[in-house]
Amino acid sequence: MIHFVGAGSGAADLITVRGSRLLGEADVIIYAGSLVNPELLDYKKEGCEVYDSAKMTLEEVINVMKDAEKKGLTTVRLHTGDPCVYGAIREQMDLLDEAGITYDYCPGVSAFCGAASALNLEYTLPGISQTVIITRMAGRTPVPEREEIAKLASHGSTMVIFLSTGMLEKLSERLIAGGYTENTPAAIVYKATWPDERSYTCTVGTLAQCARDNNVTKTALIIVGDTVAQAGYNRSELYHPAFTTEFRQATQSREDSGI
Repeated sequence: MIHFVGAGSGAADLITVRGSRLLGEADVIIYAGSLVNPELLDYKKEGCEVYDSAKMTLEEVINVMKDAEKKGLTTVRLHTGDPCVYGAIREQMDLLDEAGITYDYCPGVSAFCGAASALNLEYTLPGISQTVIITRMAGRTPVPEREEIAKLASHGSTMVIFLSTGMLEKLSERLIAGGYTENTPAAIVYKATWPDERSYTCTVGTLAQCARDNNVTKTALIIVGDTVAQAGYNRSELYHPAFTTEFRQATQSREDSGI
C-alpha cells in the first residue's frame, strides 16, 4: 500500500495525527528532501528505508514503490505542505494505476495556511475579499495563458503566489498591469512555520526591494491584496446580534445593536 502524505507547512508538529501515524507504520519513506523538514523522519520506526526524492526521477520513485509492493511493504510518499498544491502527485498516481498498485492520500497543512498564521492573517475579510487565488509566476514550468498573473490580478482579490520569489520585479510589474496599485498591501513570508520563519509586510511596488533588504531569495510565499492590511473590513454577519442563524435567534435589531 502506498500512502501519499502531506508533511505540513514546515514545523514537524504540524503534520496531521493521521500523517504521523502513517509515518510511524511505514517500511519505506520517500520524502521531498529539498522541502520537507527532516525532523519528520523522527516519526519513522527502526529499520525503515528512507529515500530522498530530491535526488530521484519520477521513474526511480515509482520503481522504489513497486519494489516495496512486491515485498508486501508499506510506503509513505511524503510531500511538502498539502500535495494537492504543486505536489506533482497526479503523475505518480497515474503510473501506480497502470501498475495496479493501490494508494491513498492523507492531506496536510498547506504553506499558504502556514503563511497566514505567520502574519495572524485572515484571507477572506468581509467587505474586502471573499476570494483567494493561489497561483505562481511562469518559470521553467509554464502557466496557461488564461492564468497569467495580470489576468488574475484583475479580480482584485487576495492572491497567494508560490514559487516566484526570484521574479519579484516582474511579479510587481504584472500585478500592477492587472489592476493592483503600487501601494496595494503585500507580504513576504519566508519558510512559514519553520524555526527560522521570517515575515515582512510591504507593498506591491516594494516587493523586490523588501526581499533584497531582508536577503530573501527563495522558499517564500508572496501575499497580495487589501486583506494584508487587516483593516477596513465589515463585522462578520454570523456573529452579529441582529443576525439569525440555524442555531441562534437574533437578539437585537441592527439599529439597537449600535454595530
